Amino acid sequence: MRHNRKLNHLSRTASHREAMMANMACSLIKHKRITTTLPKAKALKKYVEPLITKAKNDTTNSRRVVFRYLKDKHAVTELFKEISVKVGDRPGGYTRIIKLGTRKDDAAPIAFIELVDYDENMAKTAKKATRTRRSKKSAPKAAEAAPAAEAPVAAEPVAEETAPAEEAKAE
Repeated sequence: MRHNRKLNHLSRTASHREAMMANMACSLIKHKRITTTLPKAKALKKYVEPLITKAKNDTTNSRRVVFRYLKDKHAVTELFKEISVKVGDRPGGYTRIIKLGTRKDDAAPIAFIELVDYDENMAKTAKKATRTRRSKKSAPKAAEAAPAAEAPVAAEPVAEETAPAEEAKAE
């Protein structure tokens, strides 16, 4: 039975696992998004989220505690100066894991893990995803018709202005 065994050892020794998690956490802090296997991403989430929470309180002791885990002064500086300010009001959930499928070589599940507050592209696509199924089907037709209607307007603004006047006279 696996009672009280929450840590995924990732088939590595303790020292190798600790070094790998520190390196992945530093890469995540510096680049804001990294691509890795799904089990490593889940383990990294458990590793880095308490560090971000600790970074909200900018004291000498919290910097030393975080440096003990990360072992990279540039990553610690960026975490305390930039990331902690941006996530200051967030109560938790600083990272997001998105599954990408499987790796072609060994069929390992691949995912990317990113800091939530740093991805503006996901915020834009989330708004697009709220449309209903019916509006998705009609959206390409409207998108095709809109550029066609806008092109003559830009080329011949005079003709576009006279057309409504002629329609008003016809009525």
